[in-house]
Amino acid sequence: MKQNLYLKNLDSLIAAIIGFIAIHIFTKYSGVGISPDSIMYASTAKSICTHGNLITFNGTPLVFFPVFYPFFLSVILFISRVDTIAAAPVINGLLFAGVIFITGVIISKFKFFSPVYKWLILVGIILSPGLLEIYTYLWSETLFILEIMLFVLAYYNYMQKHTIGSLLLVSVLVAISCITRYAGVTLIGAGGLMMLLDNQLVIRKKIGHVLIFGFISISLLVCNLILNRLSTGLSTGTREPAITPLSKNLYYSGNVMCDWLGLPHSAYPYSILIICFLLLFLVAIIVWRAFNGKINSIENIVIMFAAFYGIFIPVLASVSRFEMLNSRLLSPMYICLLIGLTCWVPDMLKGLKLSKQIAFAIPFVALILFSEYSLAMTDYQRYDDENDYGVPGYSDDDWNKSQIVPFLRSHKTIYKTGVPIYTDADEAVYFFTGATSKLLPHRYFKNTVDQFFGVKHYYLIWFNNLNNPELIGLQDIVKKEKLHLLYQFPEGRVYEYTGDNK
Repeated sequence: MKQNLYLKNLDSLIAAIIGFIAIHIFTKYSGVGISPDSIMYASTAKSICTHGNLITFNGTPLVFFPVFYPFFLSVILFISRVDTIAAAPVINGLLFAGVIFITGVIISKFKFFSPVYKWLILVGIILSPGLLEIYTYLWSETLFILEIMLFVLAYYNYMQKHTIGSLLLVSVLVAISCITRYAGVTLIGAGGLMMLLDNQLVIRKKIGHVLIFGFISISLLVCNLILNRLSTGLSTGTREPAITPLSKNLYYSGNVMCDWLGLPHSAYPYSILIICFLLLFLVAIIVWRAFNGKINSIENIVIMFAAFYGIFIPVLASVSRFEMLNSRLLSPMYICLLIGLTCWVPDMLKGLKLSKQIAFAIPFVALILFSEYSLAMTDYQRYDDENDYGVPGYSDDDWNKSQIVPFLRSHKTIYKTGVPIYTDADEAVYFFTGATSKLLPHRYFKNTVDQFFGVKHYYLIWFNNLNNPELIGLQDIVKKEKLHLLYQFPEGRVYEYTGDNK
């Protein structure tokens, strides 16, 4: 039996190794991509490991993101003594390999198992431009996606046993997911709905299990939010109201779906229709299976999460301000969506004669292969570009070969003691020099803008190739204040302001 189990997942192991190699190939030039979020995570991990606190690079407590991903990185830093950013290609490669392997294990537990279907899905994961993007950056989604797949396995274990031990296992896993990404609350919703629809639980036991699951799952998140409130007075940092309506967020989500499906940009005008159809299709499968008493299967756990997450994120983005919905924000649902849209095919084919199975399977396989070919071409184009300059971000050649970066590194003493240093990218200043600076104020917060213009003496490090429209810009500053240019480079400038107004 054990030998059969190992053989059944040997293909998953091979696919996982290929996935690890893929991450190595994309990051071998200059390491993983580094974004502002990446620097926030890495600096907090270093602070946890060195000082035992949650202070970020800018000297403030971590509140905008939950704590577990930096803690996870700090544990690796403590054990390996290798800098987080240097170790990131290996960390991400192992996480991606874990996701691929666990997905293979999940598919092997389908009621109607098909090796060919399993291989097609695993290849689709390895080739996914969206997932390859995630796992070539230092982002918390790398761990969160693994936790989602572990949740599917843990919930399936609970579904088979309905014991308190199995319930506690899935509840603790969800609790950890909620402090990895705040979007982990979608696992609470998906798990809670699955319990409510479970036809093998009597009402009294069902209510008790739902309450236990909900209480434990939310517990760590509540503790994290209380800690944030005590540290800064804010539970999740400064959050602005949404400026995009639901229709626009559905459109952006639909654009991502088109990209994931390998559709051309000419399909974008139909994005709202596409995303609505996909989500309604998933909901319809869940409703039909629940109505027919077939809800207790591992496939339905996957479908439930994909539907819940796919609905939750556009709705949330219509209430709280997000960056434009993109592949990164929706990536946690990719694997579950891929399985949810296709897992009914092996089920349907099992009830047909062999000749009909072949007749229906050939166009399905051909369609999947065509889509994967399109994804492979996208991957190749990305590799061809990034092999020359690195993954976009603070580790690519735009920064590595710039003139301003080595200047800032070698001239840390040009600033007078006690005079604040402002910049349009405080994370860049920290990443390249290790120094702390102040971010220019957001233009939407009048009080902080007025406070900035009340400062009588400061330095300004301005990066030309960064454009953050939410911050006050250089043009806004020079309209009111006379800046003295100290140093100039193709990529940016260093100014000093001494109290002279225009």
